[in-house]
Amino acid sequence: MKQGKIVIAGQQGRHIYLPAMQTTTATERMKGLLALPPLTGDEAFWISPCNSVHTFGMAYELDLIFVNKKNIICGLVPQVKKWRMRFCLRAHSTIELRSGVIARNAIKIGDECLWQS
Repeated sequence: MKQGKIVIAGQQGRHIYLPAMQTTTATERMKGLLALPPLTGDEAFWISPCNSVHTFGMAYELDLIFVNKKNIICGLVPQVKKWRMRFCLRAHSTIELRSGVIARNAIKIGDECLWQS
């Protein structure tokens, strides 16, 4: 698992910085957040490749950001309740966040997501 941050570059030159973890193996992708302590604050979990996620067994709601191969946000799904599935066929990767992070940071479709170690 890589530690770093996600930089979301939005319109009008604004930047959002989220502390993050990124999967590096198939096992990490399969276990996902269920194998980790709960996300806190604006902490993020970037899963790649991944265009679908589930919240089976999760203890809290998630916000989901779907990102295409060019690292552009192509889908946003706020407040995904427990025991649900969501997908985006255009996505190459998914960023999971605690519920409320998308709204609090005004993250939009078309913003660019960059990984920084």
